Amino acid sequence: MTASTPATPTFPQAMEIAAAWLGHWENGELSDEVLADRVGELVASLDGARGFFVVALTHDAPLMDRLPEALVQSLRQAGDGVVDLSARNLAMSTAMALHHQRAGDDGQRAGSMRVGRRCTELLRLLEPVAVKRRLEVLLAGAEGSGDDLAFLDRWGYDQDQRQAIRAAVLAVADD
Repeated sequence: MTASTPATPTFPQAMEIAAAWLGHWENGELSDEVLADRVGELVASLDGARGFFVVALTHDAPLMDRLPEALVQSLRQAGDGVVDLSARNLAMSTAMALHHQRAGDDGQRAGSMRVGRRCTELLRLLEPVAVKRRLEVLLAGAEGSGDDLAFLDRWGYDQDQRQAIRAAVLAVADD
């Protein structure tokens, strides 16, 4: 971490750090490689990873739309935690896109769909065996069994949302 970055940032600190780094990267003040190194350090902790993904997936910056190779490598090296968060973000953004559609909120729906697309692309680039294992658990949850059932129940996703999550999981394998 840099001198001003806490070794294990809190979730809010991680969001602030990620937003600052994305701004520097967008302005050409941070190379892809330096950003990748910093992100790799940030995603080493759960709160750091959560903070990074909240900002990176929802931000208007093109980072998650053009994923520099150095960043992909850092995220792959971070392992199962990044795969897990990416899968959960795929599920949540997919369910929320349907929620926003039902509410007639096209702006929020478009944002949720963008997050979902970004998660899909990221999952396609992460370690394939880990992604397959994690998505199988999510798929089982969407179909009514397994470890992710409690996660989906906790958020109160209905059958249509679970079907949309199922389709989103299966779409990760499609090119």
